[in-house]
Amino acid sequence: MNEQAFPSITQGNNKVALYDASGSYTYDQINSRIDIFAKGLIGVEQDLREERVAFLIGASLDYVTALHGVWRAGGIAVPLNVSSSTIELDHYLRNAGVTRMVAPAENHGKLSKLCSKLNVSLLTVDDVLSQPGSALPNFSSKRSAMILFTSGTTNKPKGVVITHKAIRAQILTLLDAWRWSDKDVIPLFLPLHHIHGIINVLSCALWSGATVHLLPKLDMNTICSKVIEDSYSVFMAVPTIYVKLIDHLAALNSSQAQAICDGFRRMRLNVSGSAACPVNVFDKWQGLTGQILLERYGMTEVGMGISNPYEGKRRAGYVGQPLPGVTVQLFDEEDNRVTHESVPGEIRMQGDNLFKEYWNNPRATEEAFKDGWFCSGDIAVIEDGYLRIMGRSSIDIIKSGGYKLSALEIEGVLLTHEAISEAAVIGVADDTWGEAVAAFLCLRPGTQLDYSELKDWCSNRMSAYKIPKQIKILDSLPRNAMGKVTKPSLKL
Repeated sequence: MNEQAFPSITQGNNKVALYDASGSYTYDQINSRIDIFAKGLIGVEQDLREERVAFLIGASLDYVTALHGVWRAGGIAVPLNVSSSTIELDHYLRNAGVTRMVAPAENHGKLSKLCSKLNVSLLTVDDVLSQPGSALPNFSSKRSAMILFTSGTTNKPKGVVITHKAIRAQILTLLDAWRWSDKDVIPLFLPLHHIHGIINVLSCALWSGATVHLLPKLDMNTICSKVIEDSYSVFMAVPTIYVKLIDHLAALNSSQAQAICDGFRRMRLNVSGSAACPVNVFDKWQGLTGQILLERYGMTEVGMGISNPYEGKRRAGYVGQPLPGVTVQLFDEEDNRVTHESVPGEIRMQGDNLFKEYWNNPRATEEAFKDGWFCSGDIAVIEDGYLRIMGRSSIDIIKSGGYKLSALEIEGVLLTHEAISEAAVIGVADDTWGEAVAAFLCLRPGTQLDYSELKDWCSNRMSAYKIPKQIKILDSLPRNAMGKVTKPSLKL
């Protein structure tokens, strides 16, 4: 077996690996299909030699076939957001130097003009499966395997190059930390152009021999029906989905809601990530389901680096401790190591889980590392041995009147107000304070809130210098595909 092969995806393994809209598929069936696809990609060549092959495919057998097929053929997989605009796709394809794009036939009409302009061959999975091919190559685990694009919340999305070795390290760390087994069953409704869905859910499940229910999108009724039936043992989502589940439960009659809550209660693990989980959401979910959410910290460049424990105390508002194989250190603004608890610093990491480079961007790659440490750009403090994220150094740390304020902390307090459903806090230029705290708020139906009322409410809940100086009421906050608020687009 190649170093890159997933141990459970083998010939003769007749356990069900995947369910999608068209049926169920065993590990043996997907193994055979991946082989045929990989050989079809290679054709008369011996190896793709890191050719970039993009695919725009929803959660399905075809997605898994394309991802693993490119890996087995020695290419670099470039999974793209199925909701991408033409302008975004143009950037991704150009930036990665993609030569072939795989997408469902029904999408070729809107993709053909762009692919023709960029000289990218547009194919379907069936097109590749029908092509003859030769033997599959062997190659080093140091070879590049995948390019994922950053969310682009602060600048143009960069292509993050991840090797087979890093993918393996990321998976094995989580298998151990979160106790994956071949008995697990998990739904996958998260975007599949992002590390959360690709590694944390799909790859961990397929490596360990578990079963994945692939869903093209979050369907609350379908999910909750399966939860009642005890179909799932593990559930992974972003905080906004837990908020939607809580709201969904509140709209049901008590017996329906209780049946769903009891189904979640019987699962072995519920995980929250990709954005900070507000403490009130953490507490509400525990109160409803008995599940203590396992919050963790990661990013495209590192996979998962920090996690609350599977066994042991999980602390609301904290992302936990470094995962096995990952070294984490906080550094101050002068690049000195932070050695005392409760002193903020930038999270920097080392380990086999780290990405290789930003594609075709040596300057950005060089700037991302200092003395062998990857610089995350996230500011945190360690309290009682657990890391608490304060926010992005460029976005969520507000320097006001000599204080360094955490936007995430202020947001967490605002979300406990009975009228506020969503909150985003930023710093805005101010002649007196340097930066002033500004809050963008969404209100619950039928409620109203003015600034003077909010200021009075805040005065008993946070220090005066943390209270927002300005607020703006919005219908909704701008978010990317993973539910993260795109703060640079917020304007007063």
